Amino acid sequence: MIRKTSVGDSSEPAWFKSSYSSNSNEPDCVEVAHAPSAVHVRDSKVIQGPRLTVGDTAWAEFLTYAAGS
Repeated sequence: MIRKTSVGDSSEPAWFKSSYSSNSNEPDCVEVAHAPSAVHVRDSKVIQGPRLTVGDTAWAEFLTYAAGS
């Protein structure tokens, strides 16, 4: 996975999406931003919309599950 970051102001976390998420010019995937002790998730089509925030442990468990390991 290669991270592609999105541009935001300095108060916004650094959002990124996987390079496997279709054409990098199309905003049609999930974006993720890391913060201390949490991970934020949003829909790249609705960047001002709702966001999901999960703890680091829950995120690591989700990634393990999603990878099939």
